[in-house]
Amino acid sequence: MKQEITLKADSVFANTYQRLPLLIERGEGCTLWDSDKKAYTDFLAGIAVCNLGHAHPAVADAVYHQAGMLCHVSNLFYTLPQTELAAALVEKSFADRVFFCNSGAEANEAAIKLARKYFYDRGEKDRYTIVTMEKSFHGRTMGTLSATGQEKIRKGFAPLLPGFEMVPFNDPDALRKKISSSVCAVMVEPVQGEGGVCCPSAGYLAEVRKICDDVGALLIFDEVQTGMGRTGRLFAHEHFDVAPDIMTLAKALGNGLPIGAMLATERVASAFGPGSHATTFGGNPVVCAAALAVLETMQKDNILARCRETGAYFKKRLLELKSRHACVADVRGLGLLLGMELTMDGNGVVLAAMEKGFLINCVQERVLRFAPPLVIEKNEIDGLVSCLDNILGSLE
Repeated sequence: MKQEITLKADSVFANTYQRLPLLIERGEGCTLWDSDKKAYTDFLAGIAVCNLGHAHPAVADAVYHQAGMLCHVSNLFYTLPQTELAAALVEKSFADRVFFCNSGAEANEAAIKLARKYFYDRGEKDRYTIVTMEKSFHGRTMGTLSATGQEKIRKGFAPLLPGFEMVPFNDPDALRKKISSSVCAVMVEPVQGEGGVCCPSAGYLAEVRKICDDVGALLIFDEVQTGMGRTGRLFAHEHFDVAPDIMTLAKALGNGLPIGAMLATERVASAFGPGSHATTFGGNPVVCAAALAVLETMQKDNILARCRETGAYFKKRLLELKSRHACVADVRGLGLLLGMELTMDGNGVVLAAMEKGFLINCVQERVLRFAPPLVIEKNEIDGLVSCLDNILGSLE
């Protein structure tokens, strides 16, 4: 059965993914089961998406009840789940306005358009350049691809869209030299997830905010991967006491259902009037009901505090591996977005861990990325660490 389905899939899918040889059938909490009924502890969570774990009952119930009432009417009408979700996000953030879409790339496209439209409406029509960071990842549409600072992702799609400049992450001097009155915004991930789990140095994001303010540019935080509790705060920028003008969310907002959001202050959001931006499915009642259940559960079950505690424990255990294995070059991250950089290619470790029943992934060739559900237990972390200990020992 598994071979039949995978062969069929490989014959009909566009060949854009190098899939692992697993046919996943079911999930619950932090565990996934494949078609052979083998269990795997999930330390990837759909790439930092299923923050409450798989098949969470509150989310499942919200989806079930809303799907039985209303799935879609478009944004030509008001719906209660969308309104309640927008109000909840405004209440919990710096923002005054919310635009809903379907993915992180779409949220970032909206942010790019809003930043440019804001200055266009002010009569500064030549102020459209957006500065982004090397190793950044903002999406795979032509706009977000042009903003992404990874050549391997951009390769083959030239000509890219004009109006984007890049500087090294964590280098305020480089940003200060690049920024000018022609720059409309700086776009940065508070922690670079796809870039190798790169964290900002002390004071960096505050300095970025100041540099933007000095020239009147907007600050955009891409929190698609870091938002919704992944780092132990609802939004990662809260760790650094720095507020943006625009922020983007997706991934964990719907705990597996496709939803993105762009949040902005009233001053900036006013540049979007009727007809200036739109989406057919954005803010769908079903996905908004799911996202509301996510927010309510996170608060009720004290998920953020649990993430901070468990993340600190996980990081400590990874540092123990570093002390025992010369092939571990670094351990870094915030909350339950952690990276362990190796001195060798990490894809073999990913496959070996999968054979032992643990799902992880590798970014930037050498960085093992760990982004489990925020409800991961310490004994599950211990199991992975023991597994990695054995794998790294055998490789050395």
